[in-house]
Amino acid sequence: MARMTAPRRRLVLASASPARLSLLRQAGFAPEVIVSGVDEDALSAPDPAALALLLAEAKAATVAALPEAAGALVVGCDSVLDLDGEALGKPADAEEATTRWKSMRGRAGILRTGHCVIDTATGRRVSETASTTVRFGSPSDDEIAAYVASGEPLHVAGSFTLDGRSAPFVDSVDGSHGNVIGLSLPLLRRLLAEHGVAITDLWV
Repeated sequence: MARMTAPRRRLVLASASPARLSLLRQAGFAPEVIVSGVDEDALSAPDPAALALLLAEAKAATVAALPEAAGALVVGCDSVLDLDGEALGKPADAEEATTRWKSMRGRAGILRTGHCVIDTATGRRVSETASTTVRFGSPSDDEIAAYVASGEPLHVAGSFTLDGRSAPFVDSVDGSHGNVIGLSLPLLRRLLAEHGVAITDLWV
C-alpha cells in the first residue's frame, strides 16, 4: 500500500520585492506573492532593528488576515540600512541617493532585515531581525553619478544591493549575504522550525 504524505504547505511572500522572490525560488520554493500595501512611512520605531521588525510584522499580519492567505505560511520581510543609528530605507529621489552614497563610501553600515512568519492555520507568529555588516568601497563621484542615473538605488533599502549594479562598490559583508539582498534563508529555516515546519518539506 502506498504511503500517504501530507500535502505541502502553501508559502506566501508578503512582499513585492523581486529579489526576495528570486532568493526563495533559487532555494527550492515556489511561493505565492500577495503584496501587503502597508504604508512604510506611517510606522516608526526607536531604532533601525526595531523598525525593520515592525515593518515585517505589519506586512505579514496584513496579508495573513486576507481570505486568500487562509491555511498558508505567510512570510513578511523588510530591510533598512543602519548607518550611525539612523534607519535608511529607499531614498526619496536621485539627490538623496547621491548624498547617501557619498556619506557611505569607505565606511561600514549594518543591514537590518526584519523577518516574520505567521501560520494562518494556527494564528501563531514568530519574528526576528537579522543583521549583516556591510563594508562599502570608495566609488568616485563619477561612478556614483552613473549608478544613481541607472535608477537602481531608488528601489532598494539603503540605496544599494548585492545582486545589481552596486555590487562592485561593496567590499565585503559579515553575515548572511541573502539578508542584504532582502531575506536570510538560515533565519527563515529557524523561524519555520518554530512552527514545526521543516524547510525541506516546502521544497518543490
